[in-house]
Amino acid sequence: MDKKRVLVIDDEQIVLDSVHKILTSYGYDVSTTSTASIGVRRATNEPFHIVLTDIRMPDMDGLTVLRDIKRVKPTLPVLIITGYATVDSAIQSMKLGAVNYIEKPFTPEELVRAVVAAMDGSSSVLQEEQTIIHVKEMLEILKKGAKDPKFAQKVFDQGGDVLEKYHLTRAEKLAIITGDIDWIEDQVGIIEPGRKQWLINGKQLSSK
Repeated sequence: MDKKRVLVIDDEQIVLDSVHKILTSYGYDVSTTSTASIGVRRATNEPFHIVLTDIRMPDMDGLTVLRDIKRVKPTLPVLIITGYATVDSAIQSMKLGAVNYIEKPFTPEELVRAVVAAMDGSSSVLQEEQTIIHVKEMLEILKKGAKDPKFAQKVFDQGGDVLEKYHLTRAEKLAIITGDIDWIEDQVGIIEPGRKQWLINGKQLSSK
């Protein structure tokens, strides 16, 4: 039986070493990287069965990692690694396509259970269509964000909860929350400067 391939993305070497040691001892084929952008490139170009990623990293946040992986491989399960301070963000990531999260510090048994459950669960879940189909709703949100700074801030602070009342796919929500202007403009056309600016501001804040 072929080994299950696992990719781990985390900027802390101690976490990479720990996860590698644990999962290798349980028979997994584990690859690691401390750079999120490299992790995304590997996840989208190599055959992995699951990706584990930290929620907060210097070069790219976990939601952006989730977004970029899911666009290319919507059925690849992504498990979030989080600390106490970012549990809320991890929970938000589940509403946006992550299969689950595991909180540091974790025991070997907890990690393996989470990985097994994530892979088993992902095979039975109907994956949501990733292409945008809700242009009207997207434009409405962009317009509201430009006029209402409090709403704009809530989008980045509370993520998917604020956008719940809109008929959007997870891909669309992730594009807004992560300030992915290029992708949004590919779908809805050129965004007016005022509507674009709050996405830029929010992306800068979320990356700090």
